[in-house]
Amino acid sequence: MVAHPVRVVLQAQEIQEILHRIAGEIVDKVSNPKDLVLIGIHTGGVFLARRLQQMIFQEFGFMPPVGSLDITLYRDDWSRLHTQPLLRSTDLPFPIDDREVILVDDVLYTGRTIRAALDALIDYGRPRRVLVAVLVDRGHRELPICGQFIGVQLDTAMEEQVNVLLSEKGGLDQVVVEYSTAA
Repeated sequence: MVAHPVRVVLQAQEIQEILHRIAGEIVDKVSNPKDLVLIGIHTGGVFLARRLQQMIFQEFGFMPPVGSLDITLYRDDWSRLHTQPLLRSTDLPFPIDDREVILVDDVLYTGRTIRAALDALIDYGRPRRVLVAVLVDRGHRELPICGQFIGVQLDTAMEEQVNVLLSEKGGLDQVVVEYSTAA
């Protein structure tokens, strides 16, 4: 078995700086801070949404509510998975009707996760506007979906995998790219 090199593209400090920039961009783009809600897509997006919430509170003095969204059953490939899908809970302890929703995820790739998140979100109400915030946009879109708040854009090959490692998941804050034999 050949070990493939792992390329570190972001370290903890860079991730922190990017999230601060995104928090500022979100506040600038929202018309009314009282209408802002952050919804993280399980799992990495939930942790990033909570970080953005704290940064917005520390820098701008208001704390937007944070929810979490499980998109497992909305995926268009769940019936083709070789393993049983892991269901997590959706937690939206606030109404989303007529709110400005920021969907937060760690990596934007094909666009299928965001499509599934939009489908799931509509089951909970009708937001005024939905915007997408991602730490990493790696390209290779299969659907016409884009992020409005992008931390970093990476040029990646299809054979590569982008992993966002976060301290909340028991690791270091890093973004790494590694060769994947499963691609």
